[in-house]
Amino acid sequence: MPDFIYLASQSPRRAQLLGQLGISHALLLADESEDAESLEAVLPNEAPATYVQRVTALKLDAAVARLRRRGLADAPVLCADTTVALGRTILGKPEDEQDAARMLKMLSGTTHRVLTAVALQHGTWRQAALSVSRVRFAEMTDAQVARYAQGGEPLGKAGAYAVQGAAAAFIEHISGSYSGIMGLPMFETAQLLRGAGFHT
Repeated sequence: MPDFIYLASQSPRRAQLLGQLGISHALLLADESEDAESLEAVLPNEAPATYVQRVTALKLDAAVARLRRRGLADAPVLCADTTVALGRTILGKPEDEQDAARMLKMLSGTTHRVLTAVALQHGTWRQAALSVSRVRFAEMTDAQVARYAQGGEPLGKAGAYAVQGAAAAFIEHISGSYSGIMGLPMFETAQLLRGAGFHT
């Protein structure tokens, strides 16, 4: 049994959370030749849960192919993807400050879902899990939205906010998995790792 896994994610938060489980990992990131962004395109009328699980599976397919192409040591590969959904509307990563402000105004004073899918593959064995949490935002003034959007934190984050960052000042209530909202649900991830033979 390998004593480490590959994490196919650029997210420092996922790496940090994986470390909390006591699992050694090596990053398995996309080549410049890979079009990683195209994997995250939303299909017409796609439900958020279907979307996040499909994207995670595609990312895992790409990562396993990358592992084989590079001839790296055999070990399990872990992928995850997070999306924010307001009803059936999927809020991905904002394109810029203005897009971040638009998303934040949508979330202001509402309860939305944060869905994180996680999948693990070793050889032909593959398992996946889905974490769904609910987050309620307080009403945000235009000035608060603008200040947060201009701070740079929303960029690269689904739904234009980071639960572990300055946005916490606007979060009234959370129901579900805090680590899942951050990007890697610890409970579900630990279950997958145990299934692959790790002790967590």
